[in-house]
Amino acid sequence: MLSEKYVLPNCQASVLCEDIRREITGMQTLVGVINAVPAPQVPVGFLKLCMWTRWCNGIGQFKQTARILAPDEKIIGESTLEFQLKDMEIMATNVNLFSGVQFKEYGNYHVEIYLDDQLIIRYPLPVIKFTLPGQPAQPPPQVA
Repeated sequence: MLSEKYVLPNCQASVLCEDIRREITGMQTLVGVINAVPAPQVPVGFLKLCMWTRWCNGIGQFKQTARILAPDEKIIGESTLEFQLKDMEIMATNVNLFSGVQFKEYGNYHVEIYLDDQLIIRYPLPVIKFTLPGQPAQPPPQVA
């Protein structure tokens, strides 16, 4: 039975981005918000990706796990952290870091957020073919 001091929080927001900067005021700036990964060719890699997540309306000690899954559902990035909410009026803003994530093929990848091993949110992260301006859509044929 759960204690009266435990209330599962709500996930207010989850944003995948290239970097997160803490300003002198304490505010955070999200850099390079990622809705999709446009790539002229695959594989394409990121040295660093960040997952910014905000939790509210909960009480207790929690474990958050963020995952990036390939189209075949294999985990290509995972990051776990613990946080605490002491009362219902407090918010927790978490940053999960992923290093060296490789997108090896075009297709629909997915982002998943777990709280205490329970899936809270899952959303698509498409890796799409992108032709650079001034580049031909298909490479010219090879001359033998």
